[in-house]
Amino acid sequence: MLDRDQIATASRVLIRHWRDGTKFDALEPRLRPQSRAEGYAVQAALGGTLFGWKIAATSESGQKHINVAGPLAGRIMSDTVIADGGTASMKGNAMRVGEPEFAFRMGRDLPPRAAPYTVDEVLAAVDSLHPAIEIPDSRFADFAGAGEAQLIADNACAHLFVLGAATHANWRAMDLVEERPQITLRGQRYLGHGKNVLGDPRIALVWLANELRGLGITLRAGEVVTTGTCHPPLPIQAGDQFTADFGLLGTVSVSFS
Repeated sequence: MLDRDQIATASRVLIRHWRDGTKFDALEPRLRPQSRAEGYAVQAALGGTLFGWKIAATSESGQKHINVAGPLAGRIMSDTVIADGGTASMKGNAMRVGEPEFAFRMGRDLPPRAAPYTVDEVLAAVDSLHPAIEIPDSRFADFAGAGEAQLIADNACAHLFVLGAATHANWRAMDLVEERPQITLRGQRYLGHGKNVLGDPRIALVWLANELRGLGITLRAGEVVTTGTCHPPLPIQAGDQFTADFGLLGTVSVSFS
């Protein structure tokens, strides 16, 4: 079991590689989390101003990409958020993929409690729905071999995030499972699918609320939750523009330098 000093030291190692844009093989054995709980303890020590939460590996392709069996929660920090239509640096980015995602901004707190939150309860706490793009990365050179505990400690591969405007559409009346966002990249078009996100982006949101509940963490009003990619991760490179058109739900884009 990692003690407080080991948790703090592990988090400092990850923060240093994040700031320097460098990669390393693994946390040394005495600092390496051996469980999801230990991974989340290291993640919680990373610090920074919290913007919201991400869910990694909500699709089969996402799980294969980082070699895990199920979803992982990570923190989105305010200094990693890029304005819609802005430019993201590729410096230090080894994964080099973009992911179109459904994101929800919370309208009221969901605090920890004994009973799991239901879909209706979580959706009632949502303020708005947004199109989004996540640009993940890992501090581990071999992220596919790092294992879920280290990947959780590594903030579930959080790197950069682009949030589109809140939709004006009545998204609560729409079947998000069958939404088919169109992604344009290097002149090619790709179709995402809402069902790729744990079967339903709303189910992914509920998963996150209950994952935090189990960790004793409040999902707070104003925080954004991005629910995972609705298309297999798409390779990106400097000079690209990545546009995700969610139809009635809106459009979001980012360029890469």
